[in-house]
Amino acid sequence: MAMSHDSTPEERAAKRVEEFTGLMWHLAVYVIVNAFLWIMDFAQGGGLEWAYWVTIPWGIGLAFHVAAYFLDERGMQGRRYQRYLEEEQRKDAG
Repeated sequence: MAMSHDSTPEERAAKRVEEFTGLMWHLAVYVIVNAFLWIMDFAQGGGLEWAYWVTIPWGIGLAFHVAAYFLDERGMQGRRYQRYLEEEQRKDAG
C-alpha cells in the first residue's frame, strides 16, 4: 500500500482511490455475505449456531484491512517518511 514519494500527485491520488475502492468492496461483500449466512443460520430453526464462525475471523481480517488503510501513508508511514526526510535534509544542509 505504500506509495512512492517520487510519483506524481495524480498517481498518488489514483492509488488512494484504488485503495479506498478496494476497502469499500471488502466491506460490502462482508456485510452481504454475512447477512445471508446469518439469515440461513436462523432460518434453520436452531437460532445462531454456526454463522459467527465465518463472521468473526473475516471481521478480524476486515479490521486489519481498515487499519492498514488508515495507517498507511497518511498515518505512520507518512510521519516516519517526513521525519527521515527532514533528517536527511539537515545532514545535507549541515
